[in-house]
Amino acid sequence: MGRRPNGALPTVSVVIPCYRYGHFLEDCVRSALDQEGVDVRVLVIDDASPDDSAEVALRLAEDDDRVEVRCHRDNRGHIATYNEGLLDWADGEYSVLISADDLLAPGALARATAVLDAHPSVGFLYGHAIRWDGSEPKPAPRLTPKGTTIWSGHEWLRIMSRLGCSVVSSPEVVVRTSVQQKIGGYLPELPHTGDAEMWMRFAVHSDVAYIKGADQAYYRFHGTNMTTERVPLVDLQQRKAAYDALFDAYSGQIPDAHRLRRQWQRIMAKEALWRACRAYERRRTDSTPVAELSDFAVATCPGVARLPEYWGLRWRRRVGPRVCPYLQPIMLSAVHRRLRTLLWWRHWAREGV
Repeated sequence: MGRRPNGALPTVSVVIPCYRYGHFLEDCVRSALDQEGVDVRVLVIDDASPDDSAEVALRLAEDDDRVEVRCHRDNRGHIATYNEGLLDWADGEYSVLISADDLLAPGALARATAVLDAHPSVGFLYGHAIRWDGSEPKPAPRLTPKGTTIWSGHEWLRIMSRLGCSVVSSPEVVVRTSVQQKIGGYLPELPHTGDAEMWMRFAVHSDVAYIKGADQAYYRFHGTNMTTERVPLVDLQQRKAAYDALFDAYSGQIPDAHRLRRQWQRIMAKEALWRACRAYERRRTDSTPVAELSDFAVATCPGVARLPEYWGLRWRRRVGPRVCPYLQPIMLSAVHRRLRTLLWWRHWAREGV
């Protein structure tokens, strides 16, 4: 990973972990091998799949010597599989981790490596990922970028602290391999939000880039996605665990760490309380863990009693779920203000405008 010879293409190591996705695997591998303007190597790691994933991977390796395959005899889990590929195998200048059910968009790696080549301070780059469930033909991707946004790592962390959630899916990310191997792999204690912690960890050590206007990947969502299997309370708990892990480990390297921690704690507490309030308005208190959401907010945010959502929940508890739906218009303007603010920040963070 030293200086690249004149005329040589950027080298990219693509890691494809696979578990029970043999029917998607060939398309994913092909989306990596068909990338132009880069020198690609692919590693497929089959994590003891009970389907034909290993057979498909081995056949792909026979057809193209740029493909390597590792097959686990026993299931090691996705975190160990990720780290095996990124830390033990990847040796290109840049690395990509993409699930076997996702796809790279045409030209994604050439667009990404051009930016990374031009900005050595950038540790990871992302762009827009098309969400697609596979039931319809793939939407045509946008292939012409409209510029690039470069944030300092601290600036990007400030944005993430205001959001309290990740704006990155994962298949659209290209990382600088040297930075990845310096900061280490995914944390086993964060099985659901290890990616969110990882991107913030990159931001502690490097700058962040976003490609505007072009689609970098297809993110397939379906019934077995880990993100769709989690209920809101678990999602909040896992997101908090990711932020806690990052700020506990690196607060000494993050300017204004105490203030940023208070920001995301407040945002997550407000979201938990808002969800609890909505349960009253929709008469879903029997199926929503209102008490647990409230306890989460109290444990997360030291100043929770000063939040309007805290008092809104107390008011709804007094009124009761049978009456709350009729009083909903009173609270509607406040809800709209909150949603407008959240959506604006998410758009700004993803589009860099």
